[in-house]
Amino acid sequence: MAKKVLITGGNKGIGHYLTGKFLESSDSVIVVARDFTGFAYAGNERVRAIPYDLSNVDGIPDLVKEIGEIDILINNAGIATGNYPETYTREAAEYIVNLNLASPIKLISEYVPLFIERGYGRVVNITSQAGVFGHYDVWYGATKAGLINATKSFASLYGKKGLVINSVAPGPVDVDVIRRSPKQDRFEKVKQRTILKRFAKPEEVADVVYWLAQESPEYLNGDNYLINNGTTSLDV
Repeated sequence: MAKKVLITGGNKGIGHYLTGKFLESSDSVIVVARDFTGFAYAGNERVRAIPYDLSNVDGIPDLVKEIGEIDILINNAGIATGNYPETYTREAAEYIVNLNLASPIKLISEYVPLFIERGYGRVVNITSQAGVFGHYDVWYGATKAGLINATKSFASLYGKKGLVINSVAPGPVDVDVIRRSPKQDRFEKVKQRTILKRFAKPEEVADVVYWLAQESPEYLNGDNYLINNGTTSLDV
């Protein structure tokens, strides 16, 4: 049965591959992102593109009303600034907290009543290994750790009422933002800690997210899945 899927940040990177993955399964996809320039699925009859800056947490209830009912929520949108904590401005810290943590929590909270009413709803949150091991961009690592904790908390609160919610925590993924980063020396060190000495392909992460959203047993609930090819520690 075709599902209705909401993917935040589904216009590029992992989100782009996820959008394509769900379309292959005849699902319909709502993509929320700030910018749809060059969006590969523009004009697809099963894709609805909604421009919205998710750092505007207060506007999310109206956004949810515009979107309507969904079966699956993928919280993928997020940023890392690459800044050390002492260089963060107050505005930059507020922005990353709103986008990476407050907005996914608010989206889940808005959809929980619908999921409970139907006795079904799936959520997958895209976190990061930075939320497990730490990160020099302290605000980034902290928001991802917070999202892992929120995943577990929502499952504990509503898992008995039909909500299945998990998170995935990738290491670096071979997408444009990583390829263009000026910190290639650091990424090379991270790569060398993996078993295969390479970064994840975006489709590999998308496959895991899709499985958790569509196919995994409901017993798998409230868990965080590291997708980092065996990396067990990092020099943040």
